[in-house]
Amino acid sequence: MSQVEQRLASLGIVLPQPVAPVANYVPFVRAGSLIHISGQVSLDAQGGIRGTVGADVDLETAQAAARLCGINLLAQMKAATDGDLDRIKQVVKLGGFAQVAADFIEIPKVINGCSDLMVAAFGDRGRHARSAVGVYKLPLGFAVEVDAVVEVF
Repeated sequence: MSQVEQRLASLGIVLPQPVAPVANYVPFVRAGSLIHISGQVSLDAQGGIRGTVGADVDLETAQAAARLCGINLLAQMKAATDGDLDRIKQVVKLGGFAQVAADFIEIPKVINGCSDLMVAAFGDRGRHARSAVGVYKLPLGFAVEVDAVVEVF
């Protein structure tokens, strides 16, 4: 078990099997030392968190949704590194999207659910650049989607 997975286990997180793509794309692409990970939605074994933040999803639930996205990103990272998350040199960038009501402006706080998880998992290697964007709709009605770029050893 990698050191990163040990940290995750101490947080009570067991990584799921990576989610298969739902359309015409691949889960990740490696370009040199960078891995671009396709957007991961707020999906878990119970079906995930769907809805509109600021309408039928509150801030705390939206942050949990972003954390689910982070867990799914970590599962894809594990697959992309042949099972060794310790090969992640740096989380370079996260792109966060929240399906939000017209008057909801706390989008950065939502995406912190994913950002905080990356720092908890990787320490300083988890600190990253980021976008946090509110959108009208996300695929399949999920509340949050996050993609990532990571550098590997």
